[in-house]
Amino acid sequence: MDSIGFVCDPDHPLFRPVAERLAARGFEVEFHRPSDSVAPADVDGLSALVGGTVHPVALAALRYADANGVQTWNGFGATVALSARLVALSALEAAGCRVPEVRFDDPGEGYEPGRWYAWEGPTTLDAPAPFHVEAVGAEPVEHRYYAVDDGRETHMRAVELRAELVDDESVLRRTDVDVSLAASVRELLEQFDARAVAVDFTRGEGGEFYAVRATPMPTFTGAGMDRRVADSVASLTTIGA
Repeated sequence: MDSIGFVCDPDHPLFRPVAERLAARGFEVEFHRPSDSVAPADVDGLSALVGGTVHPVALAALRYADANGVQTWNGFGATVALSARLVALSALEAAGCRVPEVRFDDPGEGYEPGRWYAWEGPTTLDAPAPFHVEAVGAEPVEHRYYAVDDGRETHMRAVELRAELVDDESVLRRTDVDVSLAASVRELLEQFDARAVAVDFTRGEGGEFYAVRATPMPTFTGAGMDRRVADSVASLTTIGA
């Protein structure tokens, strides 16, 4: 029986229902909490490994799996690269996206402090930021594009995330996919040979879209893509091939 391991909390909002779908298809599934170490023997016995959170334990397990022939859903290289803000912005620009300017001095107003990696905490008040990113958003809403490759095709969904609510607006809602933005997200996915990614866009003063960040371990919140993600993970194995 093909077995799939997940390095994340067993109650993960995405990977718990995904694991249930996979178990119903005949897969053996197991969870490893990020607070615990994952032994090489645990990885060796798997058909595929999913890093469900950007955490040192998950990264170490992905690195071992990639080096020892165990299939991974977003490998170590793609996960680390897309978690690095400057790498992700450069890759998004190469994929055809407009991206904010990055400055290594402190230009002051109109720029926000950046951090090297997504797993780092926010910059403390007494610590200088390593770089600053242009604040390009002109409205209190971000447009998040989710992409997942199921081994045959790439599926795309878009949601709007609102930082400020007016009347009965919801914090998150599905929206139409812009063909141009979707093409760039697909190209980013292919650049890193990844199975899933989320890209956040914001609209500038002139109405143009800027890509501001990429996420290599997206939650797909509000996208309704549990089945697509399960198909993608299954496709790494002999049963789902």
